Amino acid sequence: MAETNSNGGFREPLLRSLDGELEKGKGKNGRPKEPWKGEVVKSIVYAGLDAIVTSFSLISSISAGHLSSVDVLVLGFANLVADGISMGFGDYVSSSTEKDVAAKERTVTEWDVINQHRPQKEELLRHYQQLGMNDTDANTVVNIFAKYRDIMIDEKMAIQKGLLPPDQADKPWKSGLITFTAFIVFGCAPLLAFIVLIPFTKNDTYKFIGACVFSAVALALLGIAKAKIASQNYALSAGITLFNGLIAGAAAYGIGWTLRNVAGLEE
Repeated sequence: MAETNSNGGFREPLLRSLDGELEKGKGKNGRPKEPWKGEVVKSIVYAGLDAIVTSFSLISSISAGHLSSVDVLVLGFANLVADGISMGFGDYVSSSTEKDVAAKERTVTEWDVINQHRPQKEELLRHYQQLGMNDTDANTVVNIFAKYRDIMIDEKMAIQKGLLPPDQADKPWKSGLITFTAFIVFGCAPLLAFIVLIPFTKNDTYKFIGACVFSAVALALLGIAKAKIASQNYALSAGITLFNGLIAGAAAYGIGWTLRNVAGLEE
């Protein structure tokens, strides 16, 4: 009996914890909360994380080389804007290419549906049967789709290629603008320490420490925001982003210190 109570004592907190995790992503009526649009979140998180890590890594390497705060700000903001433009334009080009590929794939799928109608119906039939539909229901669904060519084309694109119709994809310029904005906003965090601390100290070491703190806070907030959007564990998400920044910053600082003190690259 004591053993049962002991096991129950361990089991109940575990079950309550699991229930709590499940409840996190639910609304008041028990319906799971809808996440943000996937591509928007991806652009913000990817650009934000890259901006913070890139900016902090640049500051780390400059600080290890014992350059001045002016050098940090000039190089930091110049690099931030240039990288932001590059990242935003890169996302625009990538999204445009993806949309063009989807349009081409739709043309190919449309030709297949028109000119190879029976084999295309059989492929859809096998797909629905593999999903667990019985033969009668699968035939009914496929025959209904066969009456509406555009719907059948879109269905086959989603099943075979994993692609949305081109008219349902995000606008490329929107993706590029979101990436650029997120990169600039998050990338400013490490550099703000060198501006905020100007009235308080002229010591570059203190400013670098401030940049470390600002970067850590920005990375943690980004990780928490990502966890909030995706209903994930806050501590784990924040820890992963902080670890990423720590590794990148330490590598940059180490390279800067080595080139100055070991390789002898002095001014």
